[in-house]
Amino acid sequence: MTEDEARERILSAAEGLYYRKGYAAVGMDELRQSAGVSLRRLYGLFPAKNDIVAAVLARKHGEWESGLTAAVADAGGDPRARLLAVYGYLENWFCTDDFRGCAFINAFGELGGTNPEVAEIVRSHKASFQDYMSSLVASTGASPLLAAQLSILAEGAQSTAAISGDAAVAAHARSAAEVLIDAAVAG
Repeated sequence: MTEDEARERILSAAEGLYYRKGYAAVGMDELRQSAGVSLRRLYGLFPAKNDIVAAVLARKHGEWESGLTAAVADAGGDPRARLLAVYGYLENWFCTDDFRGCAFINAFGELGGTNPEVAEIVRSHKASFQDYMSSLVASTGASPLLAAQLSILAEGAQSTAAISGDAAVAAHARSAAEVLIDAAVAG
C-alpha cells in the first residue's frame, strides 16, 4: 500500500467514524483497525489525532464547496434561483441515509471549546460559506444583510434537521428564504 493509499484509507475511515460516533469517542486503535493500517503507519502519517481531525475537516470543506457550487451552477443564471438552490442542496443532503448534521457544527460542539485549532477551522469554513452567500446575494442587487440572513437560515436548518431527523426542514428554510429574498429585492 502506498503512502497516498494509506492516507486515503485513514481519512475515509476517520471521516465515517467521526461522523457516526463523534470525534472524541473514536480512539486511534479503532481508527487504525477500521482503516486496516498499522499503528506505526497511522502515526507516521498523522503524528497526532488533531492532525487527522484537521485533515478530515479539510476534506469535508472541499466536499461541501464542490457540492454546493455544483448545485448552484445547475440552477442556471437567475440570481434568485441560484440562492434558492442552496436550500435544494441542503434538502438532498438531509435525505441521505447517513445524514447526522454538519461535521463542522459537530466538531465545534465537541472540540471547539477546548481545541483552538478546530475552532479556527470551523470558523474559517463558516466564514467561507458566508462569503459565498454574499457573492450570490450581490448578484441580486439586494443588501449584503440578506446574505447573513440566508446563511443563518441554512445553518439553522442543518442543526434542526440533524436533531429532528426531518428533511422537510430544508423546504421550510427555503420558504423563509423566498420571503426574505423577495422582500430584499423589492425593497
